[in-house]
Amino acid sequence: MPLAEYFPILLQVALAIIIAVGIIVASEIFGQRQKRSKLSDMPYECGNIPLSGPHPRFSIKFYVTAMLFLLLDIEVVFLIPWALVYREFIAQNLSIILPGLFFLALLFLGLVYEIKKGALEWEK
Repeated sequence: MPLAEYFPILLQVALAIIIAVGIIVASEIFGQRQKRSKLSDMPYECGNIPLSGPHPRFSIKFYVTAMLFLLLDIEVVFLIPWALVYREFIAQNLSIILPGLFFLALLFLGLVYEIKKGALEWEK
């Protein structure tokens, strides 16, 4: 293959590199300059003395709950279109109840698995 076929891609990569380097150089030239001090180098960099230490770590239970909530939202996204076209498929004598029940059965098995693993227990 001749190099001419890759010319548009090489041009785009070169243009991206030039723009990135140009932005960094412009930031160095025109950026704000300030004197460094111990107070401004503290973690918040706002000049205020922090009143306490860093925030405590969240329990993993919060993250598991958030993940399960996201999974539930995604599952609902798949169920809504199925419910909306159900009547049209029945009118055409096409049964879509079995795939829908299979999907719900998989969701139920996932819920049973989560309960068995203790993902929904807060007292652990």
